[in-house]
This record gives sequence, structure tokens and C-alpha cells, in this order.
Amino acid sequence: MTHRQRFGTVVFDCDSTLSAIEGIEELAAEHRAEIAALTEAAMRGEVPLEEVYGRRLQLVRPSRAQLDAIGRRYLETLVPDARETIQALRREGIQVRIVSGGLRPAVLALASALGVEDDAVAAVDIYFDDAGRYAGFDAASPLACSGGKREILARWADRLPRPVMLVGDGATDLEARPLVDLFVAFAGVVERPPVTAAADVVVRTRSLAPILPLALGGQAPSNAADRGVFERGLEMLQPLKLFS
Repeated sequence: MTHRQRFGTVVFDCDSTLSAIEGIEELAAEHRAEIAALTEAAMRGEVPLEEVYGRRLQLVRPSRAQLDAIGRRYLETLVPDARETIQALRREGIQVRIVSGGLRPAVLALASALGVEDDAVAAVDIYFDDAGRYAGFDAASPLACSGGKREILARWADRLPRPVMLVGDGATDLEARPLVDLFVAFAGVVERPPVTAAADVVVRTRSLAPILPLALGGQAPSNAADRGVFERGLEMLQPLKLFS
């Protein structure tokens, strides 16, 4: 297989892709095992996301302060080379977006630290009362349901420079495959066989550096400061023989 095209847009998932955690599981406390099982079943595509989304939040009922803490945890657990890869993509003029079934305040905190604008982020809104206590979530959000990422990408379609690459780890990412030109299954945090089996490319290293050479079609970046992460990524991709 040879990948020589340069991409105009790269869309990233958040949990277990940009960050090594699942935010909802970090919030779970005494319900962690139950919520982890629900999350994994949804990400493997065994149950529809809408069956578990509200149930998880009702168990957790996160406060505003807890969401702020998850935003910080996302940053503390960034996947290696995530920041450098996104910076390099942006310097190369490639549009970067984030689409996540995570909770918007925490995902926005991560995006802001990575230089991704708020209007390039899609995630699920959550509501709080005046005391900062949980008061519900946007149950109408497509991202709280199966097929939601596909719907978001369809809404964005006329604003995304093509070709478009999507990078994610779960069944909800795979559902959006028909709307993009390349689906990369990121298995560097967790590997879900139904997802990796259907992906165009699988990255199993615990690093997002391979996304840069994939996005640039194997051509070195113009900025010398980005060549280190490019070379790391290229080396990690060598077993796949993508540029031979």
C-alpha cells in the first residue's frame, strides 16, 4: 500500500486518542468498574452508545469542579507527541479538529492547550446549577448517540479541506469512516479488534507522531522544528510499508 496524498484536514478523537484516559471513567469513583464496562461495550460496538451515555452520567453526576479537574487530567495524560504533531500539522496549513463523545468543558480545556479553536471542537454539553452541581446534559447531541460522529462530520463537510483523515480508537469513530478519505485506528492506548480490523491504517505505537507523515504523504515538513516528530513517526510506520 502506498499513501502519497497530502491531507487538508485531520480530525482527532479525544479519549484514548489525544489523551490516554477515558474522562467518564476518571469521574466514576465507586462506579468505575460498571462505567468502564459500559464504555468498553459501546466502543466495541456491542451496544448502542445512546443506551449507556445517560446512564453513565446519572451514575456519576459530575460537578463543574470535577469537569475542570478532568480537563487538567486530559493534559496530564496527553499521548506522547500529541502536542508536537498538532502544532506541526497546523504549521503545515492542515486544519485540525476534535470530535468527541466526551464532555465539552473538559474537551475544550484540552483543545485550548493544543491550540485548537473552540469552533473546531464538537463534544457533548453538560449543564450545572448555580452552585456548580450537575443539572443534566444535552441529550439531543448527536455525540450522545450511535452515528453521532458521522453526523458531525456531515455537518462540517463543506468547511473541511479535503482529503480528510479521521484518527480514533472506537466504534463511534469507525461509524464515520464513510465521511472521510482515511480512517486511522489509533491502538496505542487500547486496541479494539473490530475497529482495527476495519481501519485503513492502524497505529499501535503509544505515540501520535505517525499521524504527521501520514498527513503529509510521507514528505518532510517545511519547518525544520517539526522534522524530529516527523522522523519519529516515519520510523514507527516502517513496518507497515506505507510509503514504499
